[in-house]
Amino acid sequence: MTCDVETIMDALIPEIKQMIIDTLNLEDLTPEDIDAQAPLFGDGLGLDSIDALELGLAVKNRYGVVLSAESEAMRQHFFSVASLAAFISAQRS
Repeated sequence: MTCDVETIMDALIPEIKQMIIDTLNLEDLTPEDIDAQAPLFGDGLGLDSIDALELGLAVKNRYGVVLSAESEAMRQHFFSVASLAAFISAQRS
């Protein structure tokens, strides 16, 4: 079971990185430029609340995962690419 989760996560992380770049028009970045463990907001990638809304919509459209906007849990799920991948993976299984 652990291998399956790791395999799914390994596939999701580059997908999510590319989705962030495409959704937010970050043409100057490549997926390799985004650290999967770094914060997406603030000092990390530097995204803001508008970016969060756009990203939330992209996640919903692409993965069918419904997000509740202002919950503390949502902030934790959107902390990094890795945490977002874990959340999507859990929701899809």
